[in-house]
Amino acid sequence: MTDSILGFLRANGEQLDVDMAASLDIPIAELRDEVARLASSGDLICCRVTRFVDGRKIEGTSCRLSCDPPTPARGRKPGVKKADDSSETSNY
Repeated sequence: MTDSILGFLRANGEQLDVDMAASLDIPIAELRDEVARLASSGDLICCRVTRFVDGRKIEGTSCRLSCDPPTPARGRKPGVKKADDSSETSNY
C-alpha cells in the first residue's frame, strides 16, 4: 500500500486524503493510518485543510511528498547573463 500511495502522489502531486482513498480504492481509515506512518517517517508532509466547494465545507488532510520540489520553469532564468566574447577583458 505504501508504494501505491507514494506512486499516486508522484503522479498527481498534492492531494486530499479523501481523494486518494477514492482513487486508490482503499478504505479511508486504512489510508489515514498509512499516511500517518509515512508522515512520521518523513516521506510525506501532511496538514489539515478546510476547503469550500460550492458552499460546502470540506475538511481533510492534504498530503504531498516531502522531496517534491516544484519543477524549474523552462527558458532563461532571471538574473542569468549570457556570456559573450566582447565582454571579456584582454591582457595588454
